[in-house]
Amino acid sequence: MQMKGVAGPLIALMLAGCAVVPRDARPAPGVTGSTPAARQPVAATPIKPVAAPTVASGVTTAALAGVVAGPPLTGLPIEAAGAARALAAFVTSCGTLTRRADSSGLSMPADWAPACAAARTTAPGAARDFFGRWFDPVQVGDGKAFATGYYEPEISGSRTRTGPYQTPIYALPKDIVEVDLGLFSNELAERKVRGRVSGNALVPYFDRTEIEEGALAGRGLEIAYAEDPIEFFFLQVQGSGRLRLPDGGVMRIGYAGQNGREYTGIGRLMRDRGLIGPDQASMQGLMAWLRANPAEGRAVMRENKSFVFFRELTGPGPLGALGLPVVAQASVAADPRFVPLGAPVFLSMDRVDASGLWIAQDTGGAIKGPNRFDTFWGAGAEARAIAGGMSARGTAFILLPKPAAARLTARGDDRPAP
Repeated sequence: MQMKGVAGPLIALMLAGCAVVPRDARPAPGVTGSTPAARQPVAATPIKPVAAPTVASGVTTAALAGVVAGPPLTGLPIEAAGAARALAAFVTSCGTLTRRADSSGLSMPADWAPACAAARTTAPGAARDFFGRWFDPVQVGDGKAFATGYYEPEISGSRTRTGPYQTPIYALPKDIVEVDLGLFSNELAERKVRGRVSGNALVPYFDRTEIEEGALAGRGLEIAYAEDPIEFFFLQVQGSGRLRLPDGGVMRIGYAGQNGREYTGIGRLMRDRGLIGPDQASMQGLMAWLRANPAEGRAVMRENKSFVFFRELTGPGPLGALGLPVVAQASVAADPRFVPLGAPVFLSMDRVDASGLWIAQDTGGAIKGPNRFDTFWGAGAEARAIAGGMSARGTAFILLPKPAAARLTARGDDRPAP
């Protein structure tokens, strides 16, 4: 998740490599080391995917991966409450769906217009019937899905550097330069690098260690200060969150940019080194180890050279990659090359909480490839407990407007129609 105001999967990021969103990192200012336990899932049996070839490595879009018709939507176990949440989220996405080119190759903007018009006048109680009337499920590739979770964290912070609030939260520096390499070579199309100009050369931007040791100090970039550097590290992974201020107020901060350095998931690194066992491979387990081993933990966190910059958010939030507020238990991050951003997605997973109807409203650095998702759980201790241990496998079906689904599956094979 990337929650550009939120930014993406927490544990996937920690175990793999990326950036996302958070909240309730601490129950109250001044309280140290409180990390709610990961929520234990209720097991479920996923719907079996439709028989289809496995997606070949290197496939870059859903259309190239192959599409088959999914089961009838009326037969999917969509709950009324989940459908109502999804309907509200879908309505906010319609402006993007009807204007923006779909990089997945599954739809065209005009495909969404009738459903969007109908959605705006549909009552929440009729949401399930709405989706059944206007959409058909399709399966991309083999349909085998993997889902993680993210949330909006809240940590203790201050607008000024005082007392325990000593960890700077920086705005995006103006000297970061982003270069589109595709302008120089067709072979590098869609690849970008970020750095800074030093003399006549473009060099990598300051990494986490350099920034923490003062590379940006004295430039007026500090927008706030965190009390706990470990909580702030995880907030950076999430991509946005809330600061609980000393006076009881709340300051919401959102993703403004990143230093361009490679992300290293410290969870996988710690596991590979034998620092944690399988039973500690959750956000809660990682934080417990980092607190118990402060010096070694700081060194481990610095091996993730990526550093996220923030801006204060004053409107609704947190915001996803579409620039729209993401909705707890309704918004999901996906790879826009394989899922149209704004589209409904039905997940049938091996745990009850991840199953249901979601709307693809966000992206994330670790959310790549077909049938890879990151579910958003909102803010607070419960959201943190669920997202921190979310790891679900099952089957994914994308809900497309009926004309688009018919066009893709008309040939009756696993390839999209030309």
